[in-house]
Amino acid sequence: MDSNTKSYIINNCREQILKEAKALNRVAEQVDEEYIAACEAIFNCEGRVIVTGLGKTGHVGKKIAASLASLGIPSFFVHSCESLHGDMGMITKDDVVIMISNSGKSSEILNMIPALKIIGPKTISITKDKNSPLAKETDIRILCDAGEEIDHLGLAPTASSTAALAIGDALATVVSSMKGFQREDFALCHPGGALGQQLLKEYTERVAQ
Repeated sequence: MDSNTKSYIINNCREQILKEAKALNRVAEQVDEEYIAACEAIFNCEGRVIVTGLGKTGHVGKKIAASLASLGIPSFFVHSCESLHGDMGMITKDDVVIMISNSGKSSEILNMIPALKIIGPKTISITKDKNSPLAKETDIRILCDAGEEIDHLGLAPTASSTAALAIGDALATVVSSMKGFQREDFALCHPGGALGQQLLKEYTERVAQ
């Protein structure tokens, strides 16, 4: 590989990362009172926080659910399509359902709405348009307008999926802090890892003293 090609790769990779950083700054400016409502709903949730999506937002949703759980907020992921074929039974009126769809128009996630309205959980949407069909049907509408995707076609979920993930991380970390989640609690959520083992050891030693 010649030096020009190496320089091209380095410069363009750096540029793409900076584009995603710009997208995150754009979404940060969109934070409004809907975030207050979302954090309150998650904080006061008597059931589980259920995250749903499909495609790339499904992958993002899995990570958000995992982050919530690891920070002391009981949560799991339900695939939007699977919810229509039995997994809706995992959802109760005491839950909060976070629904992620960039366009807010995906039929699979929209088809969840009638059943959810009957079951009765609080619903939160994360979309690029607060007037999208999905956003209009949810209790809380979080805007995630990251601008253009960063791939050369402007089509692949890149900036939008990164921004949705950042919003999920923001909700998870803020609510965890509101709940007073401590290092000892983190250890209980991560007992198998090196950090968890160390924290559990510290906790056990303190209790023994």
